[in-house]
Amino acid sequence: MSVLVAVTGWDVAHWVERFQRLLPGRTVVALGGDYDPASIHYAVSWKHPAGSLSQLPNLKAIFSLGAGVDHLLNDPHLPDVPVTRVVDADLTARMSEYVVMHALMVLRQQRRYQKQQAQTLWLDDRDQPAAQDVRVGVMGLGVLGRDALHKLKVMGFSVSGWSRSAHHIDGVTCFSGEDGLKPFLAQTDILVVLLPLTPDTKGMINKDVLKGLAQDGALQKPVLINAGRGGLQNEVDILACLEDGSLGEAILDVFETEPLPAASPLWTHPCVVVSPHNAAMSAPDAIGQLVARQIGRMEQGQPLLHLVEMKRGY
Repeated sequence: MSVLVAVTGWDVAHWVERFQRLLPGRTVVALGGDYDPASIHYAVSWKHPAGSLSQLPNLKAIFSLGAGVDHLLNDPHLPDVPVTRVVDADLTARMSEYVVMHALMVLRQQRRYQKQQAQTLWLDDRDQPAAQDVRVGVMGLGVLGRDALHKLKVMGFSVSGWSRSAHHIDGVTCFSGEDGLKPFLAQTDILVVLLPLTPDTKGMINKDVLKGLAQDGALQKPVLINAGRGGLQNEVDILACLEDGSLGEAILDVFETEPLPAASPLWTHPCVVVSPHNAAMSAPDAIGQLVARQIGRMEQGQPLLHLVEMKRGY
């Protein structure tokens, strides 16, 4: 049984070596190499070229090397086999670190103080809101969203969540569906976006959503944090809302085009924070070990973990 490493944008040789070490006794090959397509039983993918997995007659499963699977949904010729995604404690913890870090920096006005330091200004402003007075709303109530909500709550923030389908989380006010979106936004000071990218969520973070955020909160102007997927946001609308004052700040780890083009006004806008899609960079060995365990489970007749419902996109 052979394993095919089908990745672009990463060091393929290192991933082949990693899986060869984790899966002794199996042949691990790279896409484009010299191998018999009929020998491939498993494929591990990150942004594989569309159609490149369609000629593997004995393929049993595809393992995404990321938490999201929109890169797989983009392949119209994807084989009809089980698909799994990464659910990893290390990745989850890193995402929550990113969310909590930026929520605290917004709360404590750290970026304003950095600007004052650069100007050698000592402005002892005592008008500092408490965490309990700042309402953080998380869009997306999967593993990442739930962990972020828990840790934000520990820090004292008032928290709520929204998802397309109904959820119940102890200590969290949950909203769902189209009917729940407007009331959720209206009581949100910091919007955290951790949704999967699907046809239903593409471009969802637009003017209507941003202008629906609370305009009367302790922060004076609402803040956007998107660490989900770049395809969720409309960057023209984000910039327009920053300019008209309906949005106070945008903290973006993901973008419609990645890498973010040098000409993008997001780079230099004074109210935008850019990070290079590294909010939750899980350790490659942890991902490799998870895939190796999944292959072991399948060969032992056990159900795969973290299966993706391809029609839903997550």
